[in-house]
Amino acid sequence: MSDFRPILRPVLAAKTAISSAHVKLSALPEGAIVHVLGQPGEQDMASFLSGLDKGAVRNVSPGQWFIVGNEPMMHWDMKALLETLEPRATGIDQSGGRVRIRIEGSHAARVLSKGTAVDLSAGSFPIGQSATTLIGHIAVHLTRILQDDFELMVLRGFAESLWDDLIRMSAEYR
Repeated sequence: MSDFRPILRPVLAAKTAISSAHVKLSALPEGAIVHVLGQPGEQDMASFLSGLDKGAVRNVSPGQWFIVGNEPMMHWDMKALLETLEPRATGIDQSGGRVRIRIEGSHAARVLSKGTAVDLSAGSFPIGQSATTLIGHIAVHLTRILQDDFELMVLRGFAESLWDDLIRMSAEYR
């Protein structure tokens, strides 16, 4: 790992959060995001990752998770985390490459359903459930945080486009 640390400027800093009685859209802090790939055959990795207490654990696909946190990790903390994962898993720091957006409110699922084919009903997509999907043409990692509260994680280069799409998709509920 290099000691070089770029200065990152929040991608959505110039975007104004929206808030109404039915929908609220806000940029989440650009903290820490670690993509974890478990070794084949490893059991109970989600519990292991949660036990590390380094952030919320989001399922990505079989054998893959994201660890997300609102605070950036210092170089030595990230290095220690990545070493702790070995040999059960490999971690890749995605903190500078991904952005998280929060959409919440009684009509949040309706807004998202305009752009994705994921069934967002509470029975099919309960709290804690994650899915990698498209919203329009943009690949998004979607997690239901609370009943009417979703986190969207997107590659940094697509964050502004996704934000603008969400603004348009939520227009009728503001």
